[in-house]
Amino acid sequence: MANIKSQKKRVLTNEKSRMANKALKSEVRKAVKKAKIAKAEDAANKVELINEAVRLLDKSQSKGVFKPNKVAREKSRLMAA
Repeated sequence: MANIKSQKKRVLTNEKSRMANKALKSEVRKAVKKAKIAKAEDAANKVELINEAVRLLDKSQSKGVFKPNKVAREKSRLMAA
């Protein structure tokens, strides 16, 4: 554990951001998985799920959770499917 007051604060801040990033990553993974396994017959629902996944991917990239290339790759794979 840190001895310096500012480092103690930093440890707490880092833990908060780690948990927020973890939650957003989990949400993105769930959305991408739902979009991938959506039924082909229900095209309108599949498009809606893909749009939601793309929105979450963009949001996570802007917050620095995922790198731009990973987001582009995931979006490309969703669109190809």
